[in-house]
Amino acid sequence: MLAVSYNKLFKLLIDKSMKKRELCEKAGISTNSIAQLGRGDNVTIDIIARICAALGCKVDDILEIFPD
Repeated sequence: MLAVSYNKLFKLLIDKSMKKRELCEKAGISTNSIAQLGRGDNVTIDIIARICAALGCKVDDILEIFPD
């Protein structure tokens, strides 16, 4: 099993002085999706793609995968 960390996403938001709500609006995702990311839950690749498009970044800029 693999563990996913979205800490890089939240650091990127801080670096860009962007609030989570702003990301929701810009990426067209729900606050529930942000909550799932905060808990390290699985989200769809569509959510990841929307976030990357909104932030102008790549997948490895917002998440890390670790073996359990």
